[in-house]
Amino acid sequence: MIYQRNFIKELSFSAVGIFVVLLAVLVSTQAINLLGRAADGRVAIDAVLALVGFWIIGMTPLLLVLTAFISTLTVLTRYWRDSEMSVWLSCGLALRQWIRPVMQFAVPFAVLIAVMQLLVMPWAELRSREYAELLKQKQELSLVEAGEFNALGKRNSRVYFVEKFDTESGVMKNLFLRELDDKGNDNIVFAKEGNFSLDNNKRTLQLRNGYRYSGVPGRADYNRVSFENLSLIISTTPKIVDPISHRRTIPTANLIGSDNPQHQAELMWRVSLPISVLLLSMLAVPLSYFNPRTGHTYNILIAIGMFLVYQNGLTLLRNAVEDGKINFWIGFLPMHLFMFAVAVVLLRVRTMPAQPFWQAVGKSLSLKGGK
Repeated sequence: MIYQRNFIKELSFSAVGIFVVLLAVLVSTQAINLLGRAADGRVAIDAVLALVGFWIIGMTPLLLVLTAFISTLTVLTRYWRDSEMSVWLSCGLALRQWIRPVMQFAVPFAVLIAVMQLLVMPWAELRSREYAELLKQKQELSLVEAGEFNALGKRNSRVYFVEKFDTESGVMKNLFLRELDDKGNDNIVFAKEGNFSLDNNKRTLQLRNGYRYSGVPGRADYNRVSFENLSLIISTTPKIVDPISHRRTIPTANLIGSDNPQHQAELMWRVSLPISVLLLSMLAVPLSYFNPRTGHTYNILIAIGMFLVYQNGLTLLRNAVEDGKINFWIGFLPMHLFMFAVAVVLLRVRTMPAQPFWQAVGKSLSLKGGK
């Protein structure tokens, strides 16, 4: 029909503009945040652009949900404001008949979100963590400065000095290191060469061909030990690319049927977003109601409130599933059924515009109103 084609066309143009605006605002905010963390040394400088890209992939499903909801709400509100909806309704077009074109617009969003949530997101999360770790290791090498004393690791008593440093191979020449052990001994190490490495999930300094002096300052009892290879642990870090430890990197096929509450919570969240875009788009039809005589835009505030209730409710239930307090289905179904029921009730309410709102709600919930 004509109204369906024009409606979907306008929805498409609105969706493009809304998605671009939302993406620009969120990307600029995240970029500033990452640049601040890079300035503090918590994120590798070279990783900022790539991490923003991975972050965009991670936020795209939620942005698509917002885009579909806001687009439907905005276009239909304009129809009410410009009295176009009144014209269509006076021609015999019922409000519930707008559900079909809205679903034609929302279903492609749901399919795209499902593909991203179930297939793309685990891969992107894993690659993001791997890339961040790789650049973090490279940044440690880039911070090595020849001819300067620098602290080594988080232990303030460790200081090292490098005479020459090859940036391509990462090999340091003529290296001096001083540290205090737990017994209060002063340890001084001289080595002809060394390099940083990641071994068994531990950052280490590999030294070759040198001597180690150990003793208490002021005493003439220093011990001297020569070595060919010496490994000093700088720090231990969690294995961030381990799919078992990070459920967001686990393929969806491995989550299905799992008894692990964390895996069930992750599966619940991945499946919930495609469903939420359909229910929110359906809910936007009655929420778009606007009385041009009053000029009040309470419907926008109510729509924002419903979205926050929906998303926060899903988050709370997901956390409850993750903690093992409730099972998968008790966490998965309530919010979706609640939003569907609210949409149905509001659709019935809007078919009784002459009735006061709460009286119309009561009639729509009664058996008489359901006939």
